[in-house]
Formats: sequence, C-alpha cells, structure tokens
Amino acid sequence: MDEGAPTSSATAPGAEPGASSVQTASGGPTTSPDISTNSNPPQYSVDGRTDAAAGPEPKPLTAVAAIPTEQSHISTNLNQNRDLPFVAPSSYLRPHLPAQNSTMSSRKPTSLLDREQMLGLRGIRQFLKVRTSYDVLPLSCRLIVFDSELLIRKSLNILLQNGIVSAPVWDSKTSTFAGLLTSTDYINVIQYYWQNPDHVDQVDEFRLSSLREIEKAINVEPLETVSVHPSRPLYEACRSMLKTRARRIPLVDKDDETGRETVISVITQYRILKFIAVNNEQYTTLLKKPVREIGLGTYSNLATATMSSTVLDAIHLMVEHNISAVPIIDKENRVLNVFEAVDVIPCIKGGAYEELSNSIGEALSKRADDFPGIYTCGVDDRLDSIFDTIRKSRVHRLIVIDDETRLKGMISLSDILKYVLLTGEEDDGMELK
Repeated sequence: MDEGAPTSSATAPGAEPGASSVQTASGGPTTSPDISTNSNPPQYSVDGRTDAAAGPEPKPLTAVAAIPTEQSHISTNLNQNRDLPFVAPSSYLRPHLPAQNSTMSSRKPTSLLDREQMLGLRGIRQFLKVRTSYDVLPLSCRLIVFDSELLIRKSLNILLQNGIVSAPVWDSKTSTFAGLLTSTDYINVIQYYWQNPDHVDQVDEFRLSSLREIEKAINVEPLETVSVHPSRPLYEACRSMLKTRARRIPLVDKDDETGRETVISVITQYRILKFIAVNNEQYTTLLKKPVREIGLGTYSNLATATMSSTVLDAIHLMVEHNISAVPIIDKENRVLNVFEAVDVIPCIKGGAYEELSNSIGEALSKRADDFPGIYTCGVDDRLDSIFDTIRKSRVHRLIVIDDETRLKGMISLSDILKYVLLTGEEDDGMELK
C-alpha cells in the first residue's frame, strides 16, 4: 500500500470490523485529542508560519493565485461554471550570492552557476542528514489508524468524512504496523471488480486484510511495506521513499520494554519538500538552473485524457503507466485540468462502482471547494522558483506547459526529491562552505 497528499493523523489502532468510525480495542469510537509532538520545539519552522522570510501560510486557492511569473495565468470553467486555478512558479532573480569555496571539489564545475547549484544541493542534503523525521511533524496533529479487519467500503467512508486520502493500517492480532491504505488500493479494488463483475457482493465484504489477496488476483506486484523510526535522519526516510516509490512513509516507534510498535504519524513528499523550502532558503535560492537544463520531469510518452473520457479510462491509464495523475487536454493539446488518483475515491462512495462510467468532467465537478488548483511551469523556469512556490502553496505536481498552455511534460514531487538527493551525491564528502 502506498501513495500523495496530506494525511490526517490518530485514533488508537484496533477498529471493530464493520464499524463506521475508527474504534478502539474495547469497541467504543474514539479520536485522540491533539497531542504535542515536541515539548521543546526546534528553532526552525515546520510549515512556514513562524518563518518571517516565508510569511503567513496562504489560504486555499479558489481563484488564480497572484504569484509572480513570466507566464500568463490560465483558467478554465468546469461544470457549474467553477473556475479552475492555474499557478505558475515565479522565476525572478535572487540578488544574494554566497562566497565560493575553492576546495569544494577536485572536479570543479565549469561555471559559477554549476558551483552554486552544487553548493545548494549539498547544503540541503546536509540539512536532511542532521534533522530527524520527527522534526517534520507539526507541533500537534491527529492520526487516524485503521484496523486490518475493517471493511474496505467503511474505510472509504471514513476517509471522505475526515477529508483525508490515506491512513496507516494496524494488525490488532499481532500488534504490528500492517501498511498504508491509499488511493492505489481502491484502484486495485476497482480493477478486481471490473475483472470479476459477478462478484460485486463479495467486493462489498472485503476487509483491509484482503488487499494482498486482491493484488494477487489481478497480478499486481505488492508494494513493499516500509516505515522509519521517527528519530532517524530525515535523509534516510527520503532515500527509503525513492527506493520503494512511496509518496508517503509512516513513522513507527517501538517500545524498548514490550517490543510493541506504535504508529506516530505519516510524512509525505510534499511535507518534506516544504520543510526544505521553509528552512533552507539560503540553499534553495542557489538552484538557478532551469528545468530544461537539469532534465527535471517526464516529457515523452505522456498519458493524457479528455473531459469526455470516462473515469475508468483514466484509471486504466494510471495502472498501465504506473502514475498517479493524468493531464486532461483539449484537441489542441492545451491543458484543461488533471485527474488525480485521489479523485477516484469520491467516485466509488457507497460502492457506486457504476459511476466509474461517468465522464472525467463529471468526476472533477465533485471536487471540494478548497481544491488548491493546478500548478504549472515552463521549461525555462528555475528550480529555485519551484521551491519558492512549494514554500508558499500546497503543490503535489507541476504541469509543464508552453506559452499557449499546451502540454509539454510533468514534474512530480518524486522527480524533485530524486534530483535533490542524488545529483552530485558522490562529491558530498567535500567540505561545505
């Protein structure tokens, strides 16, 4: 179980089978109060609210956001005449340049721009190695945890009621962490339903513990169950996410005396990248190379759909290409919207699998009013401006477009994290200025 977007956080593990809310082992519904995750908060900022340079956290976008850019903002009307915001990151110049380190590497880059880029990347990696995964968590949070014997259809309702798209799964029989429930799991259930339409009654009785059997039945390679200890360096969590292609990773602690595991929280790629952007502006501003030059993103064999395509068409594309979002374009290849894996969840609420035959346009009209919108950039936008946008807004991917808003490529948060962690990594033993 895997997958992108903010998670909510924590009832104690142990839901009763068939319960319509998360249950404790005793059977009563419960949600833990907000808990402080650090009695001595660090001096750096988690979400930008305490960072004077970052400014206040922006409200959810309901119209075109006013972020400086060299590109024109674009919007399109969906059903019910709702405007869809598009936001492109800024690409303004930063005047401050730090002093250069003449001993940085025996293989000196060929230009000042190269040296600054490498200095910025090394500074960020060093930051990730001295901060723990625990540091990324907000000062207080909730965590909703599902018991592995909960019915899948009931877990869907709980996610929708709480406005979340994933949750850790707990095996109450062994008192261990059993994985992470995400939109990918619901897509697997949908595939099983369409491959076995005569078994619809059986689908409604599946429990979370059945997900592995569903994966086997549809010949899907199960995702590795991965977690990290909250006190381990954040760098390790990032490397684990890249290795397993996970978009989020649970933090699991273990009691020294009893050996029992406890799920502390879940961190996402977005929260990690925002943590970097808020606390490392001195390094992110050095990343001045444009997207085109560093080869960030995917630009060939892009899977696309139209507003009239069905939800099931989009799901098949996600499965075939192993992606979590499909750009929606018109006949001129202009970007109109993006259908995301999380958009599947409302479509099957209450077991309404027949709604998967509805058009993508109908499905997108069901999005919440606080949907943050689509973020775009051009091939000449720089990585520092992308980090600036991540610092200010909730970004889960960027659609690369040209001046006519035609689709050119896509940049995922995994692409950004991979570039930051792996580019020039062999030189990280050199002295940092």
